[in-house]
Amino acid sequence: MVRVQGVRHNMIPESHPLQQLFQDLVGQHYAHEIGIRDPQVVAYVSHLLAEFCEADQLFKTKDAFNRQLSDVGEMMLEADPVYGPAPSFDRERQVRKHIGDFTLFFAGMFPESINHLRLRRQRLENFIDWVKAGKESYYIVSKFEHFEYAKVAPLFASLSQNFEGCVYGLNMVKNDLQEMQHPIVRRTDELIM
Repeated sequence: MVRVQGVRHNMIPESHPLQQLFQDLVGQHYAHEIGIRDPQVVAYVSHLLAEFCEADQLFKTKDAFNRQLSDVGEMMLEADPVYGPAPSFDRERQVRKHIGDFTLFFAGMFPESINHLRLRRQRLENFIDWVKAGKESYYIVSKFEHFEYAKVAPLFASLSQNFEGCVYGLNMVKNDLQEMQHPIVRRTDELIM
């Protein structure tokens, strides 16, 4: 398994079978169907899936009032160090990274939920293109290319450049996971084992 240097990993241990499942599925779809063979990208997206198994990680970005942000538009405002509340460029990077992760995860794994969330109530993100926000956020993170961020900057540049492909690959992973839950597949597994 490839480690992504300088990126905080999830709470699920690398030895956990879920990590290996995500690594295998992401690696297979990214390499064979999309042509993304970058082990750093595959490792990052696999770790992201495992990390977001915990809802606290999915909604870890908070505003100045310690309120969890689930609206991409509000997250983008939170990330602004010039006209918004972000107290530093490090905070901008942290929130932008989360926006990239959040939009990649939802657009790839739960694309149907994006419009459902928008229709439920008036949200700032109604005016935000999720793919554009995710791609742009990873691009901004990639421009933090000095000091402690130098080693991971190329990873985020690659995520930005391949954002749509990464979303498509995650949708294929989602389809595989759904298929694994299908009664026919489960019954076959029981017979084989």
